[in-house]
Amino acid sequence: MTLALRHCLVPFLCIAALPAAAQEADTAAYREQGRAELARLKAAVPIDRPARNVIVFIGDGMGVSTLTAARIHQGQVAGKDGESFVTAMDTLPHAALVKTYSHDTQVADSAPTATAILSGVKTRNGSIGVGPEALVTDCAGALRHVVPSFIALAQQQGRATGVISTARITHATPAAAYAHTPERDWEAKLPAEAKAAGCKDIAAQLVEDKVGSKLDVVLGGGRRYFLPATAVDPEYPEVKGARDDGRDLIAEWQRRNRGARYITDTAGFAALDPARDRKVLGLFQPDHMQYEADRKGDKAGEPSLADMTRTAITMLSRERRGFVLLVEGGRIDHAHHAGNARRALEDAVALDQAVAAALEATKGTDTLIVTTADHSHAFAMAGYPARGNPILGVVAGDDKQPSRARDGKGYTTLGYANGPGAVEGARADPVATDTTALDYKQQALVPLGGETHAGEDVAVRAAGPKAHLFKGTIEQHSIYYVIADALGVSDR
Repeated sequence: MTLALRHCLVPFLCIAALPAAAQEADTAAYREQGRAELARLKAAVPIDRPARNVIVFIGDGMGVSTLTAARIHQGQVAGKDGESFVTAMDTLPHAALVKTYSHDTQVADSAPTATAILSGVKTRNGSIGVGPEALVTDCAGALRHVVPSFIALAQQQGRATGVISTARITHATPAAAYAHTPERDWEAKLPAEAKAAGCKDIAAQLVEDKVGSKLDVVLGGGRRYFLPATAVDPEYPEVKGARDDGRDLIAEWQRRNRGARYITDTAGFAALDPARDRKVLGLFQPDHMQYEADRKGDKAGEPSLADMTRTAITMLSRERRGFVLLVEGGRIDHAHHAGNARRALEDAVALDQAVAAALEATKGTDTLIVTTADHSHAFAMAGYPARGNPILGVVAGDDKQPSRARDGKGYTTLGYANGPGAVEGARADPVATDTTALDYKQQALVPLGGETHAGEDVAVRAAGPKAHLFKGTIEQHSIYYVIADALGVSDR
């Protein structure tokens, strides 16, 4: 049975959602597929009661074009018809479109969008865990307008909590779970005047503040942000710590959490006993974790996002009052900024595999599972490629011959509106290049050093208690209120 069918919420109804290859399908097959889809939609019964557990997956920069391209890529790599392939996220029965603008911009960054999802208010670009009244870099204003996350609410209820990210654990999205700052870049240090006014860097908030210090599972990258500038990284001797205050926050975390596990590699991860270990801090890289496409080449090794999700669920499930877990596929965003579609798609597939792991490890009747994105990217899937054309390839029709633009050159199905793939003057012909290569940068229109975010709506999809409340087109901060309702807490 395929991965998609194993994780279908109503498996026997999903079989027809995977028709034979396009050239073998006929009218009857498509009618069968449509009837099965209708039956699945009718069979989706709302679960209108509080959730014991909540798991929120955020694909950083995972817009709808990324979802579509990643689905096709995942199916094609598996040797299946990519266009009709069904991912784990595709099986979630409830969905809505989500507006992603921030308080002050049409196109947002990850700090305000994560704050909207986790804390229920739109705020300014660059700000985390504070309301829009606080100006960027204004410490005093930020301290007056702190907004709690649903992780904080869960801890107040006595639930276990965890945060996982393939980015630095102090990066914008994971930081929104536990930190409050008017400047997302204050990860390891901040200006003297901000420190004097009472602000703390994000890493310090994770170790010593009320919410961060209570997290039961923390897994991600960003080791150097916890180490003093004099410290040498255990895996990369050429890398030093990022802190200028002389503090070793990892040692402080260990002193505060006697008997807890601190791990840095796959050996340490494999040594975890999820049935007994109660608390873990895993920092697998000095900076961001490896892209999924590069993970196996890491010399010390890193667990997959799916493996981290499984372990976290096992550890957190021991709390009888339930748990709340945030899982971020953080490097989808970074690959897009680099104009590198293949790495972005493979990280999106890795997030889908983590969703599949969560569906396997939990009960659909007591666990709300939510998948969404903080924002999109200037990433397009275009042209008229034939069914089954390689998603990372050049556009070709039924005759398998590359389509030609007005300049006589071919073009790829995937491309960017801006970014490093743009050139001044004549462009290269992708037909003469291996566009499926790992380091290939898709061509772009506007030359920029890094591709930018985009401002269109993204998708939210969900299953479990209160998932039916996701419908229509909603504001991004409304996601928080659905989750709060599922947790049984009142509006704050």
